[in-house]
Amino acid sequence: MLARVAAHARRHRDPKDPVDTPVLEQRPAVGEIRGIALFCHGGTVASLEPPRERALSVARIRAIEQFVHGTTGDRGIATALVRYRLAGWNGEAADAYQDVRWSLEQLREEHGRDLPIVLVGHSMGGRAALRAGGEPQVTAVCALAPWTPPGEPVMHLRDQTVTILHGRGDRWVPARLSAEFAVRARRAGARVARFTLPGGHSMVRRSHRWHTFTRDVVLAGTGLEPMRPDIATALQQPSPEGLAVPL
Repeated sequence: MLARVAAHARRHRDPKDPVDTPVLEQRPAVGEIRGIALFCHGGTVASLEPPRERALSVARIRAIEQFVHGTTGDRGIATALVRYRLAGWNGEAADAYQDVRWSLEQLREEHGRDLPIVLVGHSMGGRAALRAGGEPQVTAVCALAPWTPPGEPVMHLRDQTVTILHGRGDRWVPARLSAEFAVRARRAGARVARFTLPGGHSMVRRSHRWHTFTRDVVLAGTGLEPMRPDIATALQQPSPEGLAVPL
């Protein structure tokens, strides 16, 4: 079952009017809920238009969200996918980040303030997830090919678990950006593991590795499983060994 919060904002909107409410799509856990994974899709540098209904950036993260729910829902994991008001990050407005914060508050109001929440984001969504990594109840961040420009804040991630997976052939968001971010985040006191694999930005090549990496971080971040051995080892390794692990 797929539930939507604020879906009316998208369905009954005049195309000329601004979108002032994100859309939060939710899939419930089977039985008692034990944790939540919030998925954040990609976008573009600057745009005041709403994301297209069938945008590839949304489809890519939804495929992973569906896989995670399909393999963890019966263990108590609920999933949610935020559909942003606007397709762009838009400079200091950081619209995607604001929408992720809104989504977290919606989840707290609906499910309480004790459940662990793992943030999962791809590309611009990875940036938004990392930016929100210091929010209450967030127990881990899984950033997939994240867009992390130089100077992206890291101090708020102190003591947070951050996992990054990036394609070595990514031409859209070069892997060196997440490598530099990972180094700075570790220096700020975050627990960071960064993996690389062949392929580019779309997460199509070796898609199962992207999917299972995310699922395993969600299970560990919500406390349902220990962190899988390769990620746990990378989290403990010094720089640079734990920040450029081939997957």
